[in-house]
Amino acid sequence: MIPLVDLKPQHHTLHAAITKATNRVINTGEFIHGKEVSTFEQQFARYCSTPYCVGLGSGTDALTAALRALNIGKGDEVILPAFTFVSTAFAILSVDATPVFVDVDPVTLTLDPLTLPQALTTHARAILPVHLYGMPANMDEILSFAKKHHLFVIEDAAQAHGSTYRGMPVGGLGTVGCFSFYPSKNLGALGDGGAIVTHSAHISESIRRYGNIGTQTKYRHTTIGVNSRLDTIQAAILLLKLPHLHTWNQKRRRHADLYRNLLKGLPITLPQELPDRTTNYHLFVIRTNHRNALRKCLTKHGIETGIHYPLPLHLQPSLIHLGYKPGYFPISETAANTVLSLPMYPELTQRTIRYVTKAIHTFFQSTQTNTGS
Repeated sequence: MIPLVDLKPQHHTLHAAITKATNRVINTGEFIHGKEVSTFEQQFARYCSTPYCVGLGSGTDALTAALRALNIGKGDEVILPAFTFVSTAFAILSVDATPVFVDVDPVTLTLDPLTLPQALTTHARAILPVHLYGMPANMDEILSFAKKHHLFVIEDAAQAHGSTYRGMPVGGLGTVGCFSFYPSKNLGALGDGGAIVTHSAHISESIRRYGNIGTQTKYRHTTIGVNSRLDTIQAAILLLKLPHLHTWNQKRRRHADLYRNLLKGLPITLPQELPDRTTNYHLFVIRTNHRNALRKCLTKHGIETGIHYPLPLHLQPSLIHLGYKPGYFPISETAANTVLSLPMYPELTQRTIRYVTKAIHTFFQSTQTNTGS
């Protein structure tokens, strides 16, 4: 079976370095707040062109911490795209604020700035764009709208490590940027992990206190907080992986170029390259009205695929209480019914990509024959 994501080659190559890094932490016994945590925070902040980074327990915690640091809570509204992973909305609900969904751009599947005016109310406090699949959202338009209406911009960059917008790394474009280091991310730990980046010392200090049970001085808890810290072993792993991230992303981009060249002419929508954005291709997602049949065919050929995501947020059972109905966000709903993620990871070979694309061509040739077209 060709996996959708295969972490084994990366970890095999880095095995000796990983073992050395983890043994170093074990020998020091500094499993929490070890020096690797602060070193990683400094280096990741620099990577994102921001002065501040705070490591946290997960990407979801990063979103929640950002919202709390901006004093967003009950009675406030946060505007976000209807098509993304559910954690983005759950973070908003966890601070007792209200998610307000908008539709996505038909090309990028990121938040469509043209939908923002219709979502704006006097209760709006922030916009939460998602750089979905690693594709940066239209940040110029989003930031312009936010500035005009005095809104915060919280970037969900959980899938976008190394992606850039007009040459600048995502995450540092808005008020706060939130990252996940889930193992399958382009920069992944060996467990859960997350971080925020920001240009604000006040916001970073507030988030650090929140994630450290409300304290900066042991046993003196100045605010209510939670236990959400990037542990030292995970920071050590991320530290040794970070220098490889650019090369890994470049390999993904070459894989994406080959996919596009080999899939040209088929009745599918391919991810597009935009002149003002560089995506890290966390996922390579095609769209086709024959999604389910194609996925079944690829499975028979030993090819694993994914659906990111099969249900837009406004139709999730856990979010029905927000009052949205089918048909409210047609682009998001169409995307949910047509997206299909193909295998994508740095160590993917050209031979494997050619096998996958050949199977896709075979499927559509069979479909045309069966329909008589």
